[in-house]
Amino acid sequence: MSLLILSSTDVDHVLADFSPLELQNLMVRVFSLISAPRQSPPVIDAPHRTTIQMKNHITLFMPARVAHPHLRGTTLKAVSVPQKSSDTCGLPASTIVLDEETGAVKALVNARSLTAFRNAASSLLSTNIVGLRPTSVVAFGAGRQIDTHLELHLRFFPTLTSCTIVNRTPNERVITLARRLRTRFPNVTITVLARSEGYDTELRLQTAVSAASLIICATSATTPLFPAAWVRAGTHVVLVGSYTPAMREVERALVLRAVGTPSRLLVDSREACTIEAGELIDAGLGPNQVREIGECVGFEAGDILLATVSVASHVGAEETPADGPITMFKSVGVGLQDVAIACVVVERAEKMEIGTKIPNYDYNQLS
Repeated sequence: MSLLILSSTDVDHVLADFSPLELQNLMVRVFSLISAPRQSPPVIDAPHRTTIQMKNHITLFMPARVAHPHLRGTTLKAVSVPQKSSDTCGLPASTIVLDEETGAVKALVNARSLTAFRNAASSLLSTNIVGLRPTSVVAFGAGRQIDTHLELHLRFFPTLTSCTIVNRTPNERVITLARRLRTRFPNVTITVLARSEGYDTELRLQTAVSAASLIICATSATTPLFPAAWVRAGTHVVLVGSYTPAMREVERALVLRAVGTPSRLLVDSREACTIEAGELIDAGLGPNQVREIGECVGFEAGDILLATVSVASHVGAEETPADGPITMFKSVGVGLQDVAIACVVVERAEKMEIGTKIPNYDYNQLS
């Protein structure tokens, strides 16, 4: 049996062939299965991730399987998270895709972009579920996650005209990201704020956050990135950075502003976030105080169904109190997302004849 290898460049070429709506709807299928009643035999199998401490990284291993007529596959993903703030090399990651009939390895896929795109597609889904048509976005971080989140949202929402990227320092990565976004989206005002540049930057940041209709955080922060009081009511806040109880990107007070009946606090997995989402653990939230995003979506006979979760009122910025209700999406990542995006990328790559094939990779002479 041959082995298909998709490099980072290969994956980027394949992903460019997908629209934001295609990627979002792929996540609809995933989340609808996560939140559906359990079946026997099980349709999904996603054991909790295993972690190993390396010299400079924490490496996460995430096996998962989906056995559904509209979504089928088995994968194992490994991603290494750097432990030094000076590391700007991103998240090395690879996904092994197994052949459903033989059980052999079918493909080895560079997952740097896959991880970012599946997370960004999930966040885009949350933005649509809350019924938001954002006009301004503030993004904390400058890595692949923020790059992809901004790309999908800017492509999907022509209403977005202002984008502020917040980074610790004005390093080459954030400068390059801003330059690329300005070229790709000339009608959007792209601003970079580097927090190392002092008091004036913090004042500008407060102004940007207070005016934002969408805030996206994708950092490894262990202390909140900004005060909850800066965020106006009606804002949608996306948190994708934390994955341990010790990590948190926003204050407890901001998390509690998304709690209500029904809850406006969406999560990718109630079970996973209970264990890993530092912000929710810090806020002392129980499982009934959050809502799985899969409970707001449906996939029936090929049709995508979205429910709406929103704040009670949508008023102008001058009427929105700093302690009013918001919507929030907290994601720690679910292995089933990796199954979905890896399998569709491999399928699309085969159709596009992209990648490197190694013949007779798994050849049994006795067969």
